[in-house]
Amino acid sequence: MRLVFMGTPDFASVILSYLAEQHEVIGVYTRPDAVSKRGNKTLPSPVKQEALKHGLRVFERTSFKDPASVDQLRELAPEAIVVAAYGCILPREVLDIPPYGCLNVHASDLPRWRGAAPIERAILAGDDAVGVCVMRMEEGLDTGDFCVSRTMDIADLGADDLTMRLADLGASAILCALSHEEAGVSTWVKQNESLVTYAHKIEKGELDPAPSDTVLVLSRKVQASGASHPSRCIVAGKGVTLLKGRFVEEEDAALVEGLVPGGVRFQAKRLFLGAADGAYELLSVKPDGKKEMDAKSFAAGIQGIKQGTHTWEEC
Repeated sequence: MRLVFMGTPDFASVILSYLAEQHEVIGVYTRPDAVSKRGNKTLPSPVKQEALKHGLRVFERTSFKDPASVDQLRELAPEAIVVAAYGCILPREVLDIPPYGCLNVHASDLPRWRGAAPIERAILAGDDAVGVCVMRMEEGLDTGDFCVSRTMDIADLGADDLTMRLADLGASAILCALSHEEAGVSTWVKQNESLVTYAHKIEKGELDPAPSDTVLVLSRKVQASGASHPSRCIVAGKGVTLLKGRFVEEEDAALVEGLVPGGVRFQAKRLFLGAADGAYELLSVKPDGKKEMDAKSFAAGIQGIKQGTHTWEEC
């Protein structure tokens, strides 16, 4: 099938790589090169990088408000447009171009978690599983019918790991959906509006933990964090990004007995943070300006940490 693909981040680049192997991708739309935080250099999006590896034609667009951009897309004459985390609203003029429609690979089990941050919101809400589905795009936000979906358990996986695993599942789903569309055997299901929840974007600092958080909330913030939305705090006066942690098991309760909210304890070569209703064990962190390390190595560099006088606080 002749396809136009639209997407921007790593999640989308994985899906593009699958499509490029099995379909004729005649054009790839992505957001313009971004300025990196280091060195003030411009960096192409992951989708652009993947497209160039396959020798595909790339268009950089932030919108389709210009009629000329719509005309250009129409001239490509795609049979279908596949969208995955593009970050751009498609107007009706674009939605009406391909005969098989615009199909969106959305990282949620619709109608749960429509919107920008479905994976992070699923973790923060304590969902057992996350999903990905192929939806026919409408002018509303993730309101269209869907035809193929896949799910997986969240378990202890973080947002970044879940994103990449869902990308593989999403690629499988869209290949299946396109095959069904070509064969004329697709079954489209309307979303149950009574089950809709919205995955609003993660705001800056939203995943930063605080001593007033319960252990459960703190744990979910760390698990939902990732490269785009880190979970940061100050531990013993040092700025750190929390990468991984875990609940304190009942058999280890003696190690954290008396640890108050905001307190830090390094005992039995393990690092604990005092939360509102208990303790949370840190397993790995990234101190500001340094590489990722295990909590034991981080604690080893803090003077007097075994005396139990250090504290932690939100950024």
